Amino acid sequence: MVDWKRGVRRVLYPAYEARMVRRMPQHLPHHVGVMLDGNRRWARTVGRDSAHGHRAGAANIEPLLEWCDEVGIEVVTLWLLSTDNLNRPDAELGPLLEIIEEAVDSLARRGRWRLHPVGALDLLPPATAERLKAAAEATADVDGSLVNIAVGYGGRREITDAVRSLLHEHAARGTTLEELAAVLDVEHIADHLYTKGQPDPDLVIRTSGEQRLGGFLLWQSAKSEFYFCEAYWPEFRKVDFLRAIRAYAQRERRFGS
Repeated sequence: MVDWKRGVRRVLYPAYEARMVRRMPQHLPHHVGVMLDGNRRWARTVGRDSAHGHRAGAANIEPLLEWCDEVGIEVVTLWLLSTDNLNRPDAELGPLLEIIEEAVDSLARRGRWRLHPVGALDLLPPATAERLKAAAEATADVDGSLVNIAVGYGGRREITDAVRSLLHEHAARGTTLEELAAVLDVEHIADHLYTKGQPDPDLVIRTSGEQRLGGFLLWQSAKSEFYFCEAYWPEFRKVDFLRAIRAYAQRERRFGS
């Protein structure tokens, strides 16, 4: 019975997805943030270890970016590893970082997207940080959508780094703290975020059924719409993505009012 149902889904879902694409609304997000959550829990459901779940999750990144290209998303931010995740046991963290490095290298080789690391690279092992920087340099001139790779990322850390950078900049100019305090506004801090110069995310998608932000793009997502999907990230399908986009298009955005 289960195999029969799977067979029916394999036949019907492509037609359903094609129909959704044809009927996609014109009001689409420019920037989509995705919290790729649930790799380890998915692995447990299939009786495998965490590394298997992370590899399956990494394999789903490229299809997601292709779906984004298909509907015209200009900026995508992928949260692959938080600053909290860096405290995981070495036996799990080491393989996870290797999987992330290989995934980023694969994206860079495709030459379809401009990759931009966002996160506290100084907290990462030097080899990982260098791989991320190399991917960014290799794709800097690519005429494609911008993909932020959030590794070693935490929203509080980002804001802290932004304020620290702002203070260093003004100290170099000879600005006193009193002078800076008199003129400081939100744009001063925004100009020092990891995503400076980019539009804020219109839509944030989180997989795995968790309904919390968890520190993802804390500053930038103040006016974002959120979509929570029950599927674990490795089983997140194109139809799930299209449903998220459709749900966004159907909402009346109030921008905090």
